[in-house]
This record gives sequence, structure tokens and C-alpha cells, in this order.
Amino acid sequence: MFGGFVLFLAIIIVFHTAFSTYEHLSHLKALGKPEGALPQDVILEAVVGLVLGILGAALNAPPLKGITWASEMRKRSVDEMDTRAGFASYVNRGRYIFSPTSS
Repeated sequence: MFGGFVLFLAIIIVFHTAFSTYEHLSHLKALGKPEGALPQDVILEAVVGLVLGILGAALNAPPLKGITWASEMRKRSVDEMDTRAGFASYVNRGRYIFSPTSS
């Protein structure tokens, strides 16, 4: 819940930063100075929005899953894991299928 609110707040801040940047650049263009640095408050607002976005995304993420063999075996039974399908060999049939017939 808190992570979603922080993420929403970060989105609002980033949109406001984009609007402030557009307004500042429009103002500079109207004055005939198309080149100029952004004000410090707009840069600070962008950094705060970025940090809040990262924090909100981290708090809103689902819990991490275990990647160890023990955590996988908690979800499965031994019968599922010990079927030994890798040891099945079908090569022995090929000897009779593709051999020349002797009559």
C-alpha cells in the first residue's frame, strides 16, 4: 500500500518536473535565449522524483523467491523429481528398425 503511494507520488513529481522544464525552455525561447541551464529547483525535483520512483518500485515489488534446491523441493514431491526421464534410452530400437531385413 505504502509502496504504491510512493510510486504514484514519484510519477506526479516527474510529470511536474517535465512541465516545469517545458515552461522554462519556452520562457527562454520567448526571450530569444534558446540555450540556458535549468534552474536548480527543477533539477532537485527531478532527482527527488527519481529516488522516490526507485523506492516505490522496490517497495511495490513482489517478494523474492528462493533459488536453492531445498526451496524447490519444498514445493515438489520426490516422485516428481525422481522420474529419471533422462535415463530413458530409445537407441536400442533403432537397431531393429533400420537394419536390413534378412529373409
